Amino acid sequence: MRLRVIIVDDEPLARERVRSFLAEEPDVEVLAECADGVAAVKAIEQHRPDLVFLDVQMPRLSGFEVLEALDADTLPGIVFTTAHNQHAIRAFEVNAVDYLLKPFKPARFKQALQRARDQAQARTQQAGPDSRLNALLAQVRGGTSGGPRILVKSPDRILFLKPQDIDHVEAAGNYLILHVGKEHHMVRETMAAMETRLAGAGFMRISRSAMVNLSRIRELQPLAAGEYCVILHSGARLDMTCGLRELQNRMGGV
Repeated sequence: MRLRVIIVDDEPLARERVRSFLAEEPDVEVLAECADGVAAVKAIEQHRPDLVFLDVQMPRLSGFEVLEALDADTLPGIVFTTAHNQHAIRAFEVNAVDYLLKPFKPARFKQALQRARDQAQARTQQAGPDSRLNALLAQVRGGTSGGPRILVKSPDRILFLKPQDIDHVEAAGNYLILHVGKEHHMVRETMAAMETRLAGAGFMRISRSAMVNLSRIRELQPLAAGEYCVILHSGARLDMTCGLRELQNRMGGV
């Protein structure tokens, strides 16, 4: 089978080195080269390569963030390339096809490429995603403290929002608007799905169309017939249709 490859590295000499090694492999086709993470995400989604040689530390998006920005069904095989032999290297080796520590020698490169061939063949036979790479993606999307990050794509950038930075979430047709201070970000997702994602991050759905970060609530103002309006520290005012006791119980745990 033919191996379709994308090279991602912010250093031109590093990309040239990988390209020169691949030029000696008759079964390899280089589809694209990218100098940053955002361009890498777009190229991978466009070309659907079999394999990506992916630098770890890059401007705009790191190698890990590139993986986080991709859908699970578009994940290719990944060979990480890095000049930093840190603790994450062992995690890369467990979950990715291989890693190459710069400056790598031709023999070591050929070994990584052969592993990629073997795994690409196995994926073709199984007709399913690479379970090891999916495990890596799950780790990345799991994030660190504060819960999983929310990915927001726009034409010129990709943002990773921490749940604790979001003031409130507002439904808008088939989209959600994430309010972060003075910024507003739109994502295509249902309120129910977002409620599940943020369940452990201190959020509560106070109406059919609004969910709030409980730590952002400044006060409640009473309305007619026992109803209340939630006032956030940002000044936003949101009508509340859930019960007052339910909110009080949740606030007590924040």
